Amino acid sequence: MIVEWTLNGRPLRSEVSPFRRLSDYLRRDLKLLGANVGCSEGKCGACTVWVDGVTANSCLLWMGQLEGKEVTTIEGLNQKDQFTPLQESLLTCSAVECGFCIPGIVMTGTALLDRDPNPSRLEIRESIKGHLCACMGYQKIVDAIQGVALPPVSEGEGRVRGKLK
Repeated sequence: MIVEWTLNGRPLRSEVSPFRRLSDYLRRDLKLLGANVGCSEGKCGACTVWVDGVTANSCLLWMGQLEGKEVTTIEGLNQKDQFTPLQESLLTCSAVECGFCIPGIVMTGTALLDRDPNPSRLEIRESIKGHLCACMGYQKIVDAIQGVALPPVSEGEGRVRGKLK
């Protein structure tokens, strides 16, 4: 099957089995290793990507489902080869131990901050509940996401991923 889709802003035309997992295609064929595969059942969140701007577990997506879709991986979050504000905050808060879960958490946390630049701690915890972190725990991760959150701004000011315009 031919699938025409967009990956990290780049149009692709892929000849694949419609039942090939996106996570496998990303890692094995495209050598994009940011979406880690932990459980292959959608329970750990390590393989989180965005599909049309919505978080999704890439281990649960078939390539045949991606026709016309836009997929963003952690490699596509920042095209400038720099850390995103959330990645910086995770480092500053010492919220990275082994790092296996972090790409998925960055994708989910960034999506949350894009929707709500000032989420409550409860909203942060709710957003990352689909992520398993075996070595760090969640307090520092919540601290890091909250560390990127913006204080309320005056009317008319805009926000873009942790930066004032």
